[in-house]
Amino acid sequence: MCGIAGICNLREPVPISSELITCMLGTINHRGPDEAGIYIDDCIGLGHARLRIIDLTSGIQPIHNEDETLWIAYNGEVFNFPELREDLIKKGHRFYTHTDAEVMLHLFESKGPSCLDDLNGQFAFAIWNSKDKELFLARDRIGICPLHYTVHSNRLIFASEIKSIFMTDDLPCAIDPIAMDQIFTFWAPLPGRTFFKDIKELPPGHYLKLSRGNISIRKYWEIPLYSPDEYTERPLDDICEQLSALLNDTIRIRLRADVPVGSYLSGGLDSSGVTALVRKNFNNSLRTFGIHFEEKDFDESDHQNYMVTYLKTDHTDVRATNTEIGESFPSVLWHCEKPILRTAPVPLFILSDRVNQSGFKVVLTGEGADEIFGGYNIYKEAKVRRFWSREPDSKLRPLAIRRLYPYIFNGNPRGQAFALKFFGRNLEKADDPFFSHLIRWENTSRLKTLFSNDIRSTTDDYYAYDDLGEQIPDSFSNYDYLTRAQYLEMAIFLGNYLLSSQGDRVSMAHSVEMRPPFLDHRIIDFMAHVPSKWKIKGLNEKYILKKTFKGIVPEPIINRPKQPYRAPISQSLLNGNPEHIHEMLTDKHLKDSGLFDVSKVRLLTKKLKKAQKISEFDNMALAGIVSSQIVYDKFIAHFPSKPAVTIRPSLCIDKRSGGTMQ
Repeated sequence: MCGIAGICNLREPVPISSELITCMLGTINHRGPDEAGIYIDDCIGLGHARLRIIDLTSGIQPIHNEDETLWIAYNGEVFNFPELREDLIKKGHRFYTHTDAEVMLHLFESKGPSCLDDLNGQFAFAIWNSKDKELFLARDRIGICPLHYTVHSNRLIFASEIKSIFMTDDLPCAIDPIAMDQIFTFWAPLPGRTFFKDIKELPPGHYLKLSRGNISIRKYWEIPLYSPDEYTERPLDDICEQLSALLNDTIRIRLRADVPVGSYLSGGLDSSGVTALVRKNFNNSLRTFGIHFEEKDFDESDHQNYMVTYLKTDHTDVRATNTEIGESFPSVLWHCEKPILRTAPVPLFILSDRVNQSGFKVVLTGEGADEIFGGYNIYKEAKVRRFWSREPDSKLRPLAIRRLYPYIFNGNPRGQAFALKFFGRNLEKADDPFFSHLIRWENTSRLKTLFSNDIRSTTDDYYAYDDLGEQIPDSFSNYDYLTRAQYLEMAIFLGNYLLSSQGDRVSMAHSVEMRPPFLDHRIIDFMAHVPSKWKIKGLNEKYILKKTFKGIVPEPIINRPKQPYRAPISQSLLNGNPEHIHEMLTDKHLKDSGLFDVSKVRLLTKKLKKAQKISEFDNMALAGIVSSQIVYDKFIAHFPSKPAVTIRPSLCIDKRSGGTMQ
């Protein structure tokens, strides 16, 4: 993947500085350190920072069509580009590179916005029509690649990352309290919103068109929802056979690259399945990468080592210590550009650095399997709690939760009582469309009691569920509990947290492109047609995926209890005594940011320092406060006036009337 940036006048031509475009690219140089290019005319400045993966010799961007009326700056990969290219050549299109970016440009020239329906990939791009003076921005279906924009001083400013947009000198920078409320409810802003006021993110599956000063945004793809009468009636073995063929094809096309492709391997079902399929069908000398933790409660290295031995891969293992997680936390937030309620992105940031040092630019990952195949405990909780709502006096209630969380019940009556009370909330709302997530969202929302009076005065009358309700389909309540829960995970958590803070941002920080085969839109649609009973059978999560992987992934990995990926919080942010973390929690810094109630934070930190065991809620509070403070410090209090890297574009195309590059 790469980085794109641009400024486009909405109406009258106002000179656009090539130096500013270069600064915008320098700020996101980590996304594309190999080469950079600029196109500029009287209406637009378009920049591209390239990470060379396809066509290593002739693919510098922006790329143009035959008559140089269309120009593209493109981030991502279209995996079916060879087939699309062949068809375009038959229709008379001529190519001067072998990149997928040029294929994308000619496809747009041929079909307009409907070209997006033909793409299988992960992308965010800008196409400038210099003849009609129209700008077209688009983002992939599920939101793997980021794209942000704002309108300021009669200009549309856009970039892969927000920090690039903030290089514009006169652009105000302020935190959006509504976005903060959403993060402290759903873990991420709702699609379209960012942590910063007036900075938007183009939602997944959408495109933006700027024409004659008017901006229009359209949705071209929706997360598929099918009613039971649209489910497949094929036998389970046939479904698994078709799924297996699809998985092999999604991996096959995601191995297309002119550089080596590695794979992440955690020892869990998802990454093990992807790696096993690559090893079996495509690559006999696969390079794999994985993490292990200093804290045993978070560590999966035994399972990881088992898979490495089983598959005989050339493996690199990275140890994420508590100290290193704490020290890297601020750097991660510079790249994430929003607060996070976990430290889980940090080890992946550390891992991508090692991948880069090993000479790899591309890795396959297991992201998306839990959302698509029914792997999260929150899905099973919803199933159990729906049973409770129907059978309130059943003696099976504690037994069902015990199966989900056995560690709570092992000789811990107090924990058992708490679990039964916690999961027994809101049972009367079993028909609520958000039922599966309500207790989690309400629990996270308790963190908002730590907000300052200024933030609370802005958000007190705001109800985040209303905004979410406007974004879901009108027919949402008609679908079964698992379908609804999966939709919510994909619409909020997957795109705005997992693929962002825990995905693109921490991998591209070290110029590493992540490719998740499970998020091929064909698999998403195929699994949306599969009855829920084959996704979670009883309380056996990802049943259909496990059955499909039988004989490919060893039984001990298929049958092992699911271990959610997490990283230590208080052990990393407090116990290692990282000075910058403690500084963010001082009264002075808390007062300067104005985000949190100083006295309440002081009480929390005193409690954390004395506690022998820290609850999940308090850990989440610590991560949320510290990350918010760091984001404020980096982006508002001390945003750099110059980019970290000064670049000199290899390609400079100046189409200005009577002008030269400034």
